[in-house]
Amino acid sequence: MKKYWHVVNVGIQNNLAYRFNFLARTVFGLVPLIAILYVWRTIYQGNGRGSSIGSYSLAQMISYYLIITLVDALTAVTQDDWEIATDIKDGNISQFLLKPIDYLAYRLCLFFSARLAYLAVAAAPLALFMLTLHKYFVAPRSWLAFGCFLFSIGLTALLQFFISYTMAMLAFWVLEVSTFIFILFAFEYLASGHLFPLDILPHRLQQVLAYTPFPYQLYFPASVYMGKSAGPELIRGLLIQAGWVLAAYGLARLVWRRGIRHYSAVGV
Repeated sequence: MKKYWHVVNVGIQNNLAYRFNFLARTVFGLVPLIAILYVWRTIYQGNGRGSSIGSYSLAQMISYYLIITLVDALTAVTQDDWEIATDIKDGNISQFLLKPIDYLAYRLCLFFSARLAYLAVAAAPLALFMLTLHKYFVAPRSWLAFGCFLFSIGLTALLQFFISYTMAMLAFWVLEVSTFIFILFAFEYLASGHLFPLDILPHRLQQVLAYTPFPYQLYFPASVYMGKSAGPELIRGLLIQAGWVLAAYGLARLVWRRGIRHYSAVGV
């Protein structure tokens, strides 16, 4: 494990070199969020004071967006998929085939180091933004809900990484993976709860989405925090999320093994 801790350390140092980029991305990333919050405030005001949409009051709706902003900051994949695809196209992975280091573990360490560096830089503007809206912020229903929320965030980070890793592995077979990555991003943006809470959708559509990996990338951790998922539903959701993490990990390993065989054949 010592070599992987060294990778994390080097990754943090490398990412801190781009700390201004992280800060700028965080600050400007809050602009569309502010616009969305103003839209929802206008909708609620139009419906009358004390109104609700679905099961959300105005405070709960704003809290939802603040929570997914935090979850996204902790778990989002930024450049990892592009860097992995570049490693494959440029032949840089050859060095990992000759060394006692697992490429997936290596990239996972870099992913977490990037998240730590990003959080260190983005913590101040995020905290300031949340303090500005503190009167709307809803506390977790219980300490158990908060603990499950943290556990779900960990699973979300792994799920995000393994899916992006698998998509990047397509570089073994195709010259440009950007199209596939953008298509996946579009599905994630719509079906993960980034634009709106998924439980305001029709019930049948919610049931269909519940068995896809997308809600467990943003919506589910937020619903755990807010107590929307509790009791048997919480346990079922965590099990499905853990199942998707294991499935994504297995698929990532499978695609790597098949890709390496294809890569070796091309290199001969």
